[in-house]
Amino acid sequence: MRAKYDTWKKNNILVIDDDVPIGNMVEEILTREGYGVMRAYSGTEALLFMESAKLSGRMPDLVLLDLMLPGISGEKLLSNFQGIPVIVLSAKCDLDEKVELLLGGAADYITKPFAGKELLARVAVQFRKQKQEAGDALWQEDADGEEALQFEEIRLSLATRMVTVGERPVRLTKTEFAILKILMSNPSQVVTKSRLLDRISEETPDCVESSLKVHVSNLRKKLREAGRSDEEYIEAVWGIGFKMKIGESEDS
Repeated sequence: MRAKYDTWKKNNILVIDDDVPIGNMVEEILTREGYGVMRAYSGTEALLFMESAKLSGRMPDLVLLDLMLPGISGEKLLSNFQGIPVIVLSAKCDLDEKVELLLGGAADYITKPFAGKELLARVAVQFRKQKQEAGDALWQEDADGEEALQFEEIRLSLATRMVTVGERPVRLTKTEFAILKILMSNPSQVVTKSRLLDRISEETPDCVESSLKVHVSNLRKKLREAGRSDEEYIEAVWGIGFKMKIGESEDS
């Protein structure tokens, strides 16, 4: 059975489970709540799906992962979802195994059988975390009470929509400003292309998948030219998305 692709929506979830009835039930629960659902029925299909998603830029926002899969086990798949939260769905209930998976990168663990309400609650928690991280505590107030976002020497003012690198102002387009705001709000995370497009779509409907790379390239060039020693402030994570580049300390 081949991986199933649904219509692309705002919050897209990849369900990896070889148990068709359970997968169908999960898909029905999620689609009723407005989530986009994609399906893979084996570990091998999941890997192929992720390779295709990286090329298209349409990465899932969340993964529901069964452990006992044909081909490649869920435990071995876990490391392939960098930057994407994974909720493990499994009939295995051994405490030590749960702890090992959570320490190994899983965001949550649900033991089968489970109620639909529990599934929806845990999914909602993961998306709420993403929203909180996007508007998080990096916002500061200056002496005039103006809100600004700071990352190393880059400062982004929400009120004036001004961006400076050190003391040098940087003139950005509306789309470039929106992209930088999202990346600076998530400085330690890889922001997937699909998530980036979704987050800026209301402010900048002109930015589509085919033009995103150009906008990011222009933004990186402007920041680099305004900074010191041609330093890169944004890095591309191949096939996934973009993130702010944490500078190396002078002592290292």
